[in-house]
Amino acid sequence: MNAPPQRPPEGDFHAYVDGRLEAARRAEIESWLAAHADDAERVTAWRRHKEALSAAFDGALEDPVPEHLLRAARPRQTRRLWGIAAALAWLSVGGIVGFVVRGATPAAAPAPSLAHNAAIAHVVYSPEVRHPVEVGADQEAHLVQWLSKRLGVPLKVPHFAAEGFDLVGGRLLPGDKGPVAQFMYQDAQGRRLTLYVHTDAAENRDTAFRYALEGKIGVFYWLDGRSGYALSGELPREQLLRIAEAAYKQLDL
Repeated sequence: MNAPPQRPPEGDFHAYVDGRLEAARRAEIESWLAAHADDAERVTAWRRHKEALSAAFDGALEDPVPEHLLRAARPRQTRRLWGIAAALAWLSVGGIVGFVVRGATPAAAPAPSLAHNAAIAHVVYSPEVRHPVEVGADQEAHLVQWLSKRLGVPLKVPHFAAEGFDLVGGRLLPGDKGPVAQFMYQDAQGRRLTLYVHTDAAENRDTAFRYALEGKIGVFYWLDGRSGYALSGELPREQLLRIAEAAYKQLDL
């Protein structure tokens, strides 16, 4: 009696998605996937995530090398002189950082990682068909209670039905310094928005919106107290701003 075939190592599935297997091994993996629907579904989801990330961020490969990396590659003395020059230039322009969308007073921007991390989370989870969220909108009270407990603050979930987007649900994500909440919304055309919420920001009352474009994903983000919010979606900037303003009004109640 022949023994049943052993499940391939997890690394082989990842190598298959990345196109790094030789033809013979690739054929073996495809044969396994044809007979094992659960693994086939996972591999399909990985490939979909990879394609979404590639579409959103491949353009960054053509961007110029950031100045801070060029400085790091220079000899130490050269870096010191450049550092002094940069500091003088910074003082000469008043230290203005970020693009303020609401309010006329220039202010330091929130950490760029807020917009970047929110965009990545959006790209990873918004294409999901079967499991876009951990807890659905039909359990909204439980979702809010659970995420509030995990983040350590009482959370609110804004609603955007007036803008054509209904709540799908939410999930818990790992952040730079602790847990993060993500709420997902969808309109009648299947377009999705995500609201990314973290609670580890430095105390801040500057609530001006700022806008970032991460690949094809637009992100409006702002700080309020120790909470940071980022609304992400592949929508026209003006439409995304209207929804961000609706979120702010509901969260500030």
